[in-house]
Amino acid sequence: MTAVLDELRPVLYRAARVVSQQAHGGPEPEALAVAGGRITATGTVSQLRERFPGAEEVDFGDAALVPGFNDAHIHLAIAAEDLLHLDLSAAAVCGVEGLLGQVRAEAARAAPGDWIRGSRYDDTKTGPLTRWDLDRAAPGHPVLVVQVAGHWGVANSAALRALHIDEDSVPPDGGDFGRDADGRLNGRLVERALMNVVYPATARGGASPLRPSSPQEKLRGLARAQRQWHAAGLTSVCDALIAPEDIALLRQARARGELTLRVGMLLSIDHYAAAQALGVGSGFGDDVLRLVGVKAFTDGAIGGRTCLLAVPYADSDDHGLQTTPTGELFSQVRTVHRDGSRIGVHANGDAAVRLVLDAFEAAQREMPRPGLRHRIEHCSIVDAEILTRMRELAAVAVPFAGYAAYHGGALNRWYGPDRAERMFAHRSFLDAGVTVAGSSDYPCGPYQPLLGIQSMVTREGIDDGVAVGATQRISVEEALAVFTLGSAEAEGTAGRKGRLEAGYLADFTVLGEDLLTAEPHGIASVPVGATYVGGECVHGA
Repeated sequence: MTAVLDELRPVLYRAARVVSQQAHGGPEPEALAVAGGRITATGTVSQLRERFPGAEEVDFGDAALVPGFNDAHIHLAIAAEDLLHLDLSAAAVCGVEGLLGQVRAEAARAAPGDWIRGSRYDDTKTGPLTRWDLDRAAPGHPVLVVQVAGHWGVANSAALRALHIDEDSVPPDGGDFGRDADGRLNGRLVERALMNVVYPATARGGASPLRPSSPQEKLRGLARAQRQWHAAGLTSVCDALIAPEDIALLRQARARGELTLRVGMLLSIDHYAAAQALGVGSGFGDDVLRLVGVKAFTDGAIGGRTCLLAVPYADSDDHGLQTTPTGELFSQVRTVHRDGSRIGVHANGDAAVRLVLDAFEAAQREMPRPGLRHRIEHCSIVDAEILTRMRELAAVAVPFAGYAAYHGGALNRWYGPDRAERMFAHRSFLDAGVTVAGSSDYPCGPYQPLLGIQSMVTREGIDDGVAVGATQRISVEEALAVFTLGSAEAEGTAGRKGRLEAGYLADFTVLGEDLLTAEPHGIASVPVGATYVGGECVHGA
C-alpha cells in the first residue's frame, strides 16, 4: 500500500512562466501537480503546497513550461532506418563532391556487392546528381540516394541492374524513370518507382532487393531518433506511413521499455485490408501506441516538384503527377469511411486537394457519418473554395510547418510568389475555422518544432531570409497551439493532450526562454532544457 501511495504522491513542477493553453482562460498557473502520469491540479505554488503538503518540488527557475510538442505527421519508422545509413543532407555534405565522398567512404567499408544507401539529399542546396556520378564513387556497389522530399531518388547503374530496370523498362503506375536529354536513364526513380523499392508500407512491386535491417538494428535507429526528437521538445508524434513490420518494431520497443515517445500511426492503405479483417480501426490502442487512421496518396511532393497542380509550375510547363488513379482513390476513401475509420490522404497540389475533397464529399453523401473527421496530409496549396469545402466537411489540414524556413526563396521560383501566398496556409486555415495541425514530415523537413514555429511566424527562409507567402504569418500563440492542440485534434486526443491542466497527460517541454516574448527570428534557437512524457523526464534535467 505504501508503494502505491508513493507512486500517486504528486510532484510539483514550477517555472517562471507556464503557458498552459487552459480551456477556461484566466490567469496562468505558477505550477503543476503531477501524479500517475497525469496533471492532477494547477495553481499557485502556495495553493498546491497547501493541497499536497510534503510533495516533492521541481523548480525550473527562469524557464518556461509549455505543453509537449506533438508532430502530427512525421516518419519515425523511416527515420529509424535512415539513421542506420548515410546522412546526405545539405548540412552534412558540401556539394555533390562532398556527397560522393561520403558514398565512396561507405563503399570502402562495405562488403563487396552491399547496397550503399543515403537519404535527405537536397538537389537545390547540394546540386544535381546522376547515376553516372554514383557509378564513379562506388562502381562495385548498388547505390540509392533518396531526395529530401522522399518522393524520388537516384540509383546508380548497379542498382538499376539489381532492380531489373533497363532502357526498355516501363515505369510502374503512378511512377516514372528519369531520362537525360538523349533519352537515357539517368538513375532517377520517381514516386512509385522509388516507393516500391524503399518503403515497405507502400511497396507494390514484389520483394525489394534491398536487405531489410534486422530488428536489433532498427531498434538502435529508433532509439537514436527518439533521443533527437525528445531533445527538440517532442513528446508525441504521428508516424504517417506504417506497415505491419513497423508496428511490430514499436511494440517490441515498448515491451522492452524503450518506447519513450507517444506514437500515433497512420497505416498504409496497402495494408488496410488485413487490419480491417481483424476489426482494427481508428483509436485502437492506448495513449502510448495507437492507430490514428489510414494513409493514402494522391500526388507527389512540394520539395520534389512532383505535386499535382491546376496551373503549371512557375519554372516549367509541368503540372506534376497523380500517383493514385481517381477511381482507386474514391474506393479507398469509401472503404475506410464505411468502416468508421479516419483516413489521411497525402495531397500537396491544389488539383490533388480538390480530388481528395471530391472523394470525402462522395463518401459522406453515400454514408453520412457526422463527427468522422478525415485529414488532408500536407494540403499545401489551397484557395477560398478549398477552404470552404474543408470547413463544411470538418476536414483537418496537416500542412508543413517548417517548409517556408527550410526552402526559402526556392518556393517562389518553383511555384511563383502569388501561389506561395496560398501555400502552407496557416493564417487562412485558422481564419476559415479549419483545424490545422503541426507537421515537419521529417525526414522531408527539419524535425525541430521550434523551427516550425519560427517558420509559421516569420515565413522567411533560414538561409536566404526571403519571405515566402508573408500573408500566411500567424502569431507565436497560434503557432504553439498548432503544434499542440491542433495536432491532438488531428489524432483524436484533444481531451487529454495539448493543455497543461487537470486531467491531461503530464507531457510538457521546458524552454530556456518564453516563446511568447522571444524575438521571432530567434525562436528556433530557444534552448530545450527538458522534456517530460507522463511526468517522466526523457531529456535533460
